[in-house]
Parts: sequence; structure tokens; C-alpha cells
Amino acid sequence: MIDDLDEALKELLGTSLPAALRDQVNFSFAAPDNEFHSSVTLPAVDLFLYDIRENLDLRSNDEYLQRQADGSTLRSRAPIRVDASYLITAWPGATERDKPEEEHYLLGQVMQALLRHRVLPRRVLKGSLANQKLPLPVSTLHPGRLQSLGEFWQALGGKPKAALNYTVTLAVDVSEPEVVPLVTEKVFNIHMGNAA
Repeated sequence: MIDDLDEALKELLGTSLPAALRDQVNFSFAAPDNEFHSSVTLPAVDLFLYDIRENLDLRSNDEYLQRQADGSTLRSRAPIRVDASYLITAWPGATERDKPEEEHYLLGQVMQALLRHRVLPRRVLKGSLANQKLPLPVSTLHPGRLQSLGEFWQALGGKPKAALNYTVTLAVDVSEPEVVPLVTEKVFNIHMGNAA
């Protein structure tokens, strides 16, 4: 499922960036450490998945009933909503490594492309995401789950870079539908209280 999300984001950016950038920018999902620029073809946009957790605000205990052709009913639980959070960085071409203007331009184009969509468009959903019944809402530019960006960059051994936080909320079905048998008779129970 996560790999399908990676492909959806790559497709979204690959079709939403300006044509001049689309043909030259590569996409990566590697950690943006100090070796990143030598491990990928530049220019690149890196979408580093740094956090996956249940979205407790969208937690639901609802059950759904679906009538079958034979008259029986399938009962299933609501899917679990999961937030996948990415840290997105831009890496200009190798000859422009020290040009923050090029990096900022590329990151700005990525930001504009992502802000156009409040949910991931159906046209980019592949694999297990293509059949999701619930939309996949996104949040761009909201505070991320990282406690300290400075500590994050230090842990990776790299210099701090401008970055976007981007979160996609998935619906993960974890329950198997349960067949609820047909009701074929009525049963009444009457309880008589004891007279005191």
C-alpha cells in the first residue's frame, strides 16, 4: 500500500509540474542525508516518508451492513485511517548545488502543484489505492510530526534544507466481512416480575 502511495505522489508531481521541469526532474524516496546528492541523478525532488501513524481524529467504530443477493447480509467495520507523512526537499542540478535560488524555485513549483489538491485525485491512484471508497485527504504546509527539524538534519548528518511537510490520510481495511445470518423466525421472551 505504501509503495502504491509513493507511485501516486510521483504521478501527481510528474503530471502537475510545469512541462520544462517535468522532463528533467527525478523523484526519490531516499533519506535526504549528506550523501543524497551523489546517490541520485539531479535535479531531484525527494519525498522522504518519515512517519506513519493512525489518525485518531478520524477513528470510527461504525459498522456497515451490505445486503447480498441471497438475502444474507455482510457486516464490516469502518477502515482505520492512517496518516503517512513525508518531508519533501528539492535538489538542484549538480552544477547548481550551491545555488539556493534554484532549489527554492523547484521547491516552490512542487508546493504549488501539491496545494492544487485537497485530496489525491483518483486519476493518480494505482494498485491497492485505486479501489479505496474513501477519499485520500492531504495536508500541505501544516506542522509535521518531527519534533525538531534541526535534530532531524543533525541525525542524518546533513546540512539543514528548506522542506515541505506533506501528509496523506489513507483508509486501511483490516477487518474481514462477517456474514450475518438471515432472520427466519420471531422469538418473543416475556419475563414476569415477582409480586412482593
